[in-house]
Amino acid sequence: MTLSNNMKMALPIIIAIVVAILPTPEGLSVNAHYFFAVFLGVIVGLILEPIPAALIGLTGVSFAAVFGLVGETAKASRSWALSGFSNGVIWLIFAAFMFALGYRKSGLGKRIALLLVKLLGKTTLGLGYAVAFADGILAPFMPSNTARSAGTIFPIAINIPQMFNSTPDENPRKIGSYISWVAIAATCVTSSMFLTALAPNLLAVSLVEKSTGIAIEWGQWFSTLAIIMIPLFLLVPYLTYIVYPPEQKKSPEAPAWAAKELVSMGPISKKELIMLGLGLLALVMWIFGKQIGVNGTTAALAVLCLLVLTDVITWEDVITNKAAINVFIWFATLVAMASGLKQVGFLKWAAGLIAGGLVGMDPVLIVILLVVLFFVFHYFFASVTAHTVALLPLFLGVAANLLPGEMIQPLALLLVGSLGLMGILTPYATGPSPIWYGAGYISQATWWKLGAIFGAIYLGALVFLGFAIL
Repeated sequence: MTLSNNMKMALPIIIAIVVAILPTPEGLSVNAHYFFAVFLGVIVGLILEPIPAALIGLTGVSFAAVFGLVGETAKASRSWALSGFSNGVIWLIFAAFMFALGYRKSGLGKRIALLLVKLLGKTTLGLGYAVAFADGILAPFMPSNTARSAGTIFPIAINIPQMFNSTPDENPRKIGSYISWVAIAATCVTSSMFLTALAPNLLAVSLVEKSTGIAIEWGQWFSTLAIIMIPLFLLVPYLTYIVYPPEQKKSPEAPAWAAKELVSMGPISKKELIMLGLGLLALVMWIFGKQIGVNGTTAALAVLCLLVLTDVITWEDVITNKAAINVFIWFATLVAMASGLKQVGFLKWAAGLIAGGLVGMDPVLIVILLVVLFFVFHYFFASVTAHTVALLPLFLGVAANLLPGEMIQPLALLLVGSLGLMGILTPYATGPSPIWYGAGYISQATWWKLGAIFGAIYLGALVFLGFAIL
């Protein structure tokens, strides 16, 4: 049954009120109880999304601040409410969205994808690798997998099966179904491979630092997770070829089509070259920032200024980019809401309750169990962001009660590294999923089946990594 928008509006409010009027559990303060009610209402609102996600977060923060649920004074409440907007990671996300715009406006993203189709597209397996590599090349620079996979790669890749009379209604398995699944499966891996490949990754790193004091840098993220992400990435097109094979194995027309498209684009432009150079500059500073004394956020903002000054994008693009501003407000408010759970003492109380059921277990087993549960719980979420805000601080709180200090950082890396991978589970699990599912090449039943198969493989790789780094 589909809920009406009025019901979607009412449900988060009803849930928040019901939770608030329940008796306050023993050991939990009244303020913490009320704040959790507001927080739960926000999470339900993010899942149902009757209004823009940023407005949901802003409403939750404003309501909690006005009623003084966090902070003992009006000034303290205000400082808490605005704390997310001064968070460096939130500004990094905003700047990285502008990088994505630069790739699109300059045409560099499209050119990279077409070049790969031209080079690798003679066979259907080669096309799969072309789609995957296009995503992999763009991933470090585009923190929105929706912009990357659905916005840049989809418009190019979806034209390929139609050349072979493979449409959703006629011969979908000929080539279209294969291309669609490789595209979504590859973007889930690349979203976990790089810190800057998925916006919730950056949010998660901020939450980890607030919850545990552990700062995860770009290089540390990549060097740890690449152990499994690179093999998974290279396997995805071939694995799909085995598990969900295309009926047509060769695609000689695809390189010719890509070559024609490249001719129509003309020679590489000055803006494309500038975009390429500035993208590489940002990547170098993100990787080696710690060694050269440059913060990742300040590096991103400096490169953003260069993008505007070199006219790759305009200042008008920056101040009118609704998607970037929306995400900026959304994540800033969610960071504040998540930190509020810790400030009012709710996380400490809830983590203590959950930890009670795990006391006495082997620490390594606890880590693996937490990773598996964190991953599987994504079946209940239609947003990686909502999942991150709702569960990451709680799982870290449980770990703090049960694990020795030296095991917290590996666990944190496993949890945040799972955020992209879990997007494979359902047709609604991550931003690009509805776009590729909506293309019509893969039925819902098939998507759930493939999601379970690839989800099990991805989770198995995480568990393997867990045993390797603990």
